Amino acid sequence: MARIAGVDLPRDKAVLYSIQSIYGIGPRFAAEIVEKSGLDPRARVRDLSEDDVAKLRNIIDSDYMVEGDLRREIFSNVRRLMEIKCFRGIRHSRGLPTRGQNTRANARTRKGKKKTVAGKKKAKK
Repeated sequence: MARIAGVDLPRDKAVLYSIQSIYGIGPRFAAEIVEKSGLDPRARVRDLSEDDVAKLRNIIDSDYMVEGDLRREIFSNVRRLMEIKCFRGIRHSRGLPTRGQNTRANARTRKGKKKTVAGKKKAKK
């Protein structure tokens, strides 16, 4: 079982797609890492030797910020925005979209499930 940056890589996938299961490594970085290591991108993880896994691990540890370090960095950036009370920080703290999206009809992903508010009763004459 190949374990890199605290993540067990899927054994049956190709190396190129398998290392994308590590937080912070997407398609572009995965292609760079495989190219630097000199491995065949279509080789399965189960077919890699310990030396190949060690090579991947060294490249990822030295050149890329992944998993816990990356999560901590992102969280500290958001916390800084919230502390200085800039517009984006206020939107983060209120749980609203931070990039200017419309919130009247959409933004359910960010706002959560609908909270129905009772309508105003009509006045009797």
